[in-house]
Amino acid sequence: MDMVTKARELGKAIQSDEKYLAFVAAKTANDKDEALQGMIGEFNLKRIELSRLMNEESESEKAAVLDSEIKELYVKIMANENMVRYQAAKKELDNALSGIMNIIDLSIKGEDPETAPATVSSCGGNCSGCSGCK
Repeated sequence: MDMVTKARELGKAIQSDEKYLAFVAAKTANDKDEALQGMIGEFNLKRIELSRLMNEESESEKAAVLDSEIKELYVKIMANENMVRYQAAKKELDNALSGIMNIIDLSIKGEDPETAPATVSSCGGNCSGCSGCK
């Protein structure tokens, strides 16, 4: 089999994986949550208005109030149970896909695909501020 055929098989495997299915379910719940979508729409409109106000010096007080409202709305959006589930599912899927890409990347570099780690470390090598690699 060629690489394209294997890539298509991988695509099918990804789409049948529980992490992908959880992500799709969470995304669908987000899309159907009218209150959440309303908050997201309001958030976006306020961001546009804030951007406009930031360019007008005479409106700095109004901009400060709007900025505060945007921050409050962001906290509410991120606390919405559907958004929390969506963010968690997205993180799980992103981590899994990063692992797959790591295997592919290391294989291209000549490493053994069987032993290439399916996890990606974000370690930069400087341990001064980290408590991770124990």
